[in-house]
Amino acid sequence: MVQQSFGKGIFFAVSAYLIWGFLPLYWRALVTIPPLHILSFRIILSLFFVAAILFFMKNTSWLMFYKDKRKTLLSVLAGLTVSFNWGLFIWAVNNGRTIETSLGYYINPLVSVVLGICFFKEKLKPLQIIAFGLAAIGVTILTVFTGRLPWVSLGLAFSFAFYGVIKKTIKLSSLESLGAETLLAAPLGLLILFISFDTNAGFVFPYPEGLAYLRALPLLTMFLLLLCGAFSSIPLYLFSQGAKLLPLSTLGFCQFIAPTLSFLTGFFIFRESFPPQNFIAFGFIWTAVIVYIISLKKYSSPKFVNKNEKA
Repeated sequence: MVQQSFGKGIFFAVSAYLIWGFLPLYWRALVTIPPLHILSFRIILSLFFVAAILFFMKNTSWLMFYKDKRKTLLSVLAGLTVSFNWGLFIWAVNNGRTIETSLGYYINPLVSVVLGICFFKEKLKPLQIIAFGLAAIGVTILTVFTGRLPWVSLGLAFSFAFYGVIKKTIKLSSLESLGAETLLAAPLGLLILFISFDTNAGFVFPYPEGLAYLRALPLLTMFLLLLCGAFSSIPLYLFSQGAKLLPLSTLGFCQFIAPTLSFLTGFFIFRESFPPQNFIAFGFIWTAVIVYIISLKKYSSPKFVNKNEKA
């Protein structure tokens, strides 16, 4: 049963990270729209998407989260955390900093491992410690070679790691918690949507004229914008399922998939700058991934499990 749950967790987590890895291509297709407006649509349309599914399932219990103060507080924190993460990622991709986002999600597993140890008393096996060390060396090299504080990378890493901790703590189903989070974040989305981004006008609220550009958008761009709720909710749902079935450390290492795809997109498709010496770090990072995969096979083998049970 444990092995089956672990397998399902890996499937959900890998699927989520594959989708996230290709998201830079999707957000770049919406580059003509202000990043914060994309964030607003992302929050609001995610709420509609998840709410529609829950109502179709005749599930209204998620609307009662406010009866539990602890769940309400955690849902507010989760909504704010994921909104910050969403917004920063969109801004970075559409400002030519996709490779920096990949660095952030290489750092994120390290943060997740530390939080897993601190909050859930998770333990690393010897091979996993080696993998952690190799990954830490690789991430350190990448950070040093940037020549400046990678605030985009650090912001993404810490926000998503804390989101993982919160999701593991909330006692709601994946869809219910996502519905509660987007519902609580919706006022923020509406507020941002009606703020002027005209540098001459400053911040003006309400400012519905600021949405006039939507009428001039090509049909394909508008269609893609309307899909942002699905593109946001589906991987988050998959991640939520994986987070409940996997140790936070395992979930963190699975995330190497997403930054690798993002890096390849930024380097080969968007043609962003990446000094040749930075490739040295990738040797450490991919070696860490290989060592960790070996550790999963070793420590989940019947021989190893039986040995520990006898001990």
